[in-house]
Amino acid sequence: MDRSEFLSIIGSGTVLACAGCLNACSPDFIDPAPTNVDFTLDLTAPENFALQNNGGSVVKNGVIVARLAGGDFTAISQICTHASSNVAFQSASDSFLCASHGSRFDKNGGVVNGPATKPLHKYNTKLSSSNLRVFS
Repeated sequence: MDRSEFLSIIGSGTVLACAGCLNACSPDFIDPAPTNVDFTLDLTAPENFALQNNGGSVVKNGVIVARLAGGDFTAISQICTHASSNVAFQSASDSFLCASHGSRFDKNGGVVNGPATKPLHKYNTKLSSSNLRVFS
């Protein structure tokens, strides 16, 4: 093997290794969603008062719990899958917006526009009287 072949082989390997690292280290590979979520919100408690009205939302344990325009509840991870910034509920459109880079997600956490390419994690909700359980 001569010098140019050696450098060619080493150069190709380095490029492939760096490309793999850059791809694996991309913010879209981060799964920032809280795990093992299981909590109950008393909708009559002052800190949860916003959930008594359509369009209201509260944040607890890294989860945004929102009451949609139609009266249903949704619970979505608060952390954007693109770069781990906080997202906020947008009541006018029943969607979630990451102000850092402009990613928008629908009421179920699905990506509407990027740069995020992965959905926000959605949690289960169950209403029982005035208690709303949020769980994985």
